[in-house]
Formats: sequence, C-alpha cells, structure tokens
Amino acid sequence: MGNLLLRGDYGTGPDDFMGMALGMMIAFLGGHVIAWVYMACHNGLSYSRSFVNALIVLCLIVALVMMVMANNLLIAFGLMAVFAIVRFRNVLRDTLDTTYILASITVGMASGTRKFTTAIVGTLVFSVLMLYLHWTHFGARHRYDLILNLHWGRPVGDLPALMGLLERHSRKTSVASQRSNVGYEGMDLSYRLLMRDTSRLEELLGELKALPGVSRVTSLRAEDESEV
Repeated sequence: MGNLLLRGDYGTGPDDFMGMALGMMIAFLGGHVIAWVYMACHNGLSYSRSFVNALIVLCLIVALVMMVMANNLLIAFGLMAVFAIVRFRNVLRDTLDTTYILASITVGMASGTRKFTTAIVGTLVFSVLMLYLHWTHFGARHRYDLILNLHWGRPVGDLPALMGLLERHSRKTSVASQRSNVGYEGMDLSYRLLMRDTSRLEELLGELKALPGVSRVTSLRAEDESEV
C-alpha cells in the first residue's frame, strides 16, 4: 500500500482488492477534508447538513463509478444512460457551493482511476486555497455599517436638519432610496451610514426619534459586501 501512495499515479493499472480499497479510502478521507473545509468556511444562510454529507458520499460514488467503468466504453455509455434516467436536481443558493461539488467529483474520479497522488495533492491544494480565501476575507468590501430607514414628514427644504444629525454620527452618508407619492405626505428615505462609533447606534436612533418630522425609524446592520 505504501508503494501505491509513494510511487505516484498508476492511472489505468489493473484493479485488485488493495487498489480498490485504497481508492475508496482516499475518496472517503478526501470527501471528509472537503466537507470540513466547507463547514469552516461557510458564512451564508443556506447551510445544510445533507449537503455536507453529500460531499463525502459523492466522492465515494464517483470513485466507485470510475472503477466500474474500467476504461470500458460500453460500460461508460451504460452508466450515462442510467444517470439520464435517475437524476437529481438541487438548486445551490451559493455559487461557491458548486466548487465544492466539483472538488468532490474530481477527487472521486482521481481515486477511482488510481491516481492516488493526484487525489491527495488536489485535496490539500483545494483545502488550503479555500481556507486562505476564508481567513483573508478576500473579495469582501466594507463600505458602510448601517442601513437606516425613516419617514420624513417635513418639507424637503428642511432636510439639512436631518443631514446634519446624520453627519455628526457618521463619517460617510449616502442616500440609498427616496420615495414620495402624489397625495402622500412626506417621503420615505433610506440611508447607508459609515459610523464614527458603532457603539453609539442607540444614541443616534434616539436623536432621530426626537427630531420633529421623523417617524418610523428602523435600522439594519450591514455585513461585509461580497457581491453587489
């Protein structure tokens, strides 16, 4: 077994019990590593335990499929026909989840075709890359801390009073939306604020509610932006 690991890829070597067992074991461990990295790096709201389990099982299934094919074209077409009949559909909410699926398939293919070195090195490189992107927050942008929604019931000419209050508490203020309708008194305003001190949020909200003409004040803390 040591020679199988240390002597590099065997490619289309003859199948035997030791080779198949080692291939399934590497696929199992590779799937676990990919699943652990996914669990550590996932930040979205669409986390699913079944998806994590599928990453492990998918590695084993693909490895087994590659062993069954055994470079036989007839078997390959037969498997394609079976998979065309028995299909599964799953909408991935996070684009990055697709890369984990592809990683599991690739590791399974490498393990099933006895490319053990490729499977091990590929798993390690993929895991290090995903952890690097997660730990460095690569691609994230932090442009504001707070999304503020309120109703302004005074004339538009009195808006500088509101802006002066917001600018005292924020380093940067930008209007996200402004809505007003004919026959509708006042306007609904949304602002994005980059706070001078995020611990003074309650103080800001209290001053807004005390300001004449302001009502229906709501706030939502903004997370780091990964997409716009």
